[in-house]
Amino acid sequence: MAASYSATLDFLYGLQRHGIKLGLDAIRTLLERSGRPQDRYLSLHIGGTNGKGSTAAMAASVLQAAGYRVGLYTSPHLIDFRERIRVNGVPIPEDCVHELTEHLQEASGESLSPTFFEFTTAMALLHFADSAVDVAVLEVGMGGRFDATNVVVPAGVAITNVALDHQAYLGDTLEAIAFEKAGIIKPAVPVVVGRLDRSADEVIARVAAERGARGYRFGSDFRWEGESSSRFRYHGLARSLTDLACPLEGGHQVDNAACALAMIEVAAPAGIRVSDHAIRQGIRSVCWEGRLEIAETRPLLVLDGAHNPAAAAVVAAYLEGFRREHPHSRIVAVIGMMRDKDQGGFFSAILPTVDEVVLTEPHLARAATVGELCASLDRRPESVHLAPLPGDALTRARRLATAEDLICVTGSLMLVGEVKALLRGCGLSPITG
Repeated sequence: MAASYSATLDFLYGLQRHGIKLGLDAIRTLLERSGRPQDRYLSLHIGGTNGKGSTAAMAASVLQAAGYRVGLYTSPHLIDFRERIRVNGVPIPEDCVHELTEHLQEASGESLSPTFFEFTTAMALLHFADSAVDVAVLEVGMGGRFDATNVVVPAGVAITNVALDHQAYLGDTLEAIAFEKAGIIKPAVPVVVGRLDRSADEVIARVAAERGARGYRFGSDFRWEGESSSRFRYHGLARSLTDLACPLEGGHQVDNAACALAMIEVAAPAGIRVSDHAIRQGIRSVCWEGRLEIAETRPLLVLDGAHNPAAAAVVAAYLEGFRREHPHSRIVAVIGMMRDKDQGGFFSAILPTVDEVVLTEPHLARAATVGELCASLDRRPESVHLAPLPGDALTRARRLATAEDLICVTGSLMLVGEVKALLRGCGLSPITG
């Protein structure tokens, strides 16, 4: 099967040649020809600019703790393609990837040319049906309105936040991006929204009203209290819980936890019900790599896939907290980004918190070169170091840091995945959004 799986991956990544196509016709046709697998289980649908993957992971963890058989579909993967499609935390087996690829190739025929994301979304929905899941938790890939995941009619929807990202496809204003995110709202399906800028909130509220979907806002309909993710209280739509703890670092992760719990609450009429015990257990045991993940200590090595200014601000807040607690320690940032991201905005948010910067390049065609990153910097040359290979960048950062310092690898989930693979001593699986 190893050879077949390797050939299968080659085929899947070869689909990237189709690029990104806006529209749902291909995925709908592919699923129709496959027996509409998405109709065989309940689903929860999560969009937003940042935090949607964490929110999906938390929702899945709580539902699994409640005894449900849960499918989780997220993107991108960090090391192994199979991370994208999981059932009760277990990645899709290699033989299933191979068999479902053959099925979907046949279903595509000569009339369809699905993109990589359309093909893998169909694979996930089929695998969940074959695995007899009770609930599938689906993370939007990009935007929402034309995203391949937007073929489901979910029991509940969450939109975590709206910030500038993917402007070439979604628009260059918060209002335009909010409209695309709001595209996952379905008629009469309740929608939970996180912290939103007023202009984005107005757009999403208008779309929800037009579709008869009741909206629930963070801060008014549900909220959390506490000082950190290690101990907080949730005040929801119909319940309140104290002494909750989440292993994911950062107050933004408590926002995500609140969105996940509120989404589960609004899905109760569809039959999704969880106990207080399941909530506590699920939030406490959630695992989501590459988000303020502590990979090593002495020096502290933190991995975070932030790739836009809003996410960079979250990382910067974490680094500022570290500096307050360790005033004599230094911070070294290893940064690699995609060419189409707002590099200047990212650097403006994160550079004031760091002492040294090592620029690098993820192994991806659309990655910015270290020269292109340098052009976006406004920094004294002696604090900027260039190491195009991620392995060399990590080595350089370790040489710059002492045991009491912090190294933060950020700028791209693709870079984080490469560094994690290097830390594990394993080969890289190609990565794409």
